[in-house]
Amino acid sequence: MAGEMSMMDGITKSGTGATTTEPRTGGQLLADALVAQGVTHAFCVPGESYLDLLDGLYANSDKINLTTCRFEAGAVNMAEAHAKLTGRVGVALVTRGPGACHAAIGVHVAMQDSTPLVLIVGQIPFAETDRESFQEVDYRRMFGSVAKWVTQIDDAARIPELMAHAFDVATSGRPGPVVVAISEEMQKVRVKVPDIGPAEVAPAAPSPAALQKMLSMLDAAERPLVVLGGSRWSAETRRIIREFCVARDLPVAVGFRRQSLYDCTLPNYAGDLGVGADAGLVAKAKQADLILALGTRIGEPVSQGYTLFDMAGQGGQKIVHVYPDQAEIGRVYRPALGITAEINAFAEALAQLPAASGPARWSAWTKEVHAARARQAEAPDYAGPLNLARELQALEKVLPADTIFTCDAGNFATWPNRFMHMTEQQEFLGPTNGAMGYAVPAAIGAKISFPGRTVIGLVGDGGFLMTGQEIATAFQAEVAPIVIVFNNGMYGTIRMYQERAYPGRVSGTKLTNPDFAKFVESFGGHGETVEKDGELVPAFQRAVASGKPAVIEVRVNPEQVTHRATIEDLRAQGNVKKH
Repeated sequence: MAGEMSMMDGITKSGTGATTTEPRTGGQLLADALVAQGVTHAFCVPGESYLDLLDGLYANSDKINLTTCRFEAGAVNMAEAHAKLTGRVGVALVTRGPGACHAAIGVHVAMQDSTPLVLIVGQIPFAETDRESFQEVDYRRMFGSVAKWVTQIDDAARIPELMAHAFDVATSGRPGPVVVAISEEMQKVRVKVPDIGPAEVAPAAPSPAALQKMLSMLDAAERPLVVLGGSRWSAETRRIIREFCVARDLPVAVGFRRQSLYDCTLPNYAGDLGVGADAGLVAKAKQADLILALGTRIGEPVSQGYTLFDMAGQGGQKIVHVYPDQAEIGRVYRPALGITAEINAFAEALAQLPAASGPARWSAWTKEVHAARARQAEAPDYAGPLNLARELQALEKVLPADTIFTCDAGNFATWPNRFMHMTEQQEFLGPTNGAMGYAVPAAIGAKISFPGRTVIGLVGDGGFLMTGQEIATAFQAEVAPIVIVFNNGMYGTIRMYQERAYPGRVSGTKLTNPDFAKFVESFGGHGETVEKDGELVPAFQRAVASGKPAVIEVRVNPEQVTHRATIEDLRAQGNVKKH
């Protein structure tokens, strides 16, 4: 998902790193370190613990676009979306204590999504450590399990060194988040040290022997299935992988919330392996005799709760696992072949292989797999005045070819997954860790990153009111994303599980909501309400024409709690299980 990624040619570009002749404050050094690493955007909620860094960014305002947000989780999610779209490191700045705690949600998103991110946290004065000073937190302990690396800068002269290493760690191997804490006094100390730019590092590439073995295993397969996942795919990599799979007529599934990685309109598209995956695809994945897992960790959602494949690598199904971090290969599933390779370098090597010749003997298999996907995408005759499946499919037809979608967590998210088809130029960003409150700030971060592209945030009523206040940031940044709120008056996913386990015993899942259209209108934005068939596309077109940040509230049938079952259906299933 890297529209402007610096690794399109397989090499990380090197910065020059200016050597200064005058002492600088730690705050200025920090800001200059971001410039030296090529940062163009940063997202923050300001705090007194990093005033000197803010002043350093003021001096670099011609180089770094600093966006002021309303909530730390929103700031980090904006930075994370920027990183997903550009392939660069996302940068967020928050204050100590509560600010860092709020930001932890976004750090967890970046970790499970393998998104390169650097979070800078202002810290208490160094001399007050271990007194439980005002807002004191030990960030190494707090973030230790949800970040790739956590450090604290206690020597201002090491700021360029540690910041350069933070960016190296965030982008190397399996990308992920790094947390850097720095105390107030370290930002005030004046030191004379040079800036350090990024190192020029050749990414891990597959050996010719490994590629030949992969091809030999493919030649021996009868029912292969490609599964795509991971982060930092360049546009060129997507093209190469697509051409490889189309030429060999390989069925292709995408991992959880990775629809951007493959053109879902192609006749070899198999669907998405994630939460709410089609039972037909799951059955076909179990029948496959070769899995080409490219860039994906094969995590819990993709593996359907670790039930889809044989962990020991026994039996007739073989796995070829291509991943940039060797420690992840075989961590859960023992592959027949593991290839440690950065995905863009892997694609570059793939492009050098001989072209496929003649029809694939598994073409009938591919047709079967795709047919299951095609049946899944057919819109049923849902009860009520609004058939959400048909409305989404109608919307799909009028969208620009380079639309960016951001998607929240919740049952509503399975509807676009099932009924819509992303094309190769479109982007789809969603939190694989299931964090609610992602879509709105991510949509704003995406629009700030690419102001000329249409950005649509897809969010449920519960998720919107977690971070919906960030719509104010859109007005302040003068960008106009369009947010579609699916309102069913409940925490739908939890209600679904509740009705299965405790039919009819509704507890803690009902919601009372505002008029979402009037909410955005109170900021001066454009609001729409959709309740019937045929209303979504005109509402969307009016929102685009307004040129303002917009919210389209889609009032869906609360009885249709999932795209496959009503509340009555779930209660019946639950009662059967109980008896």
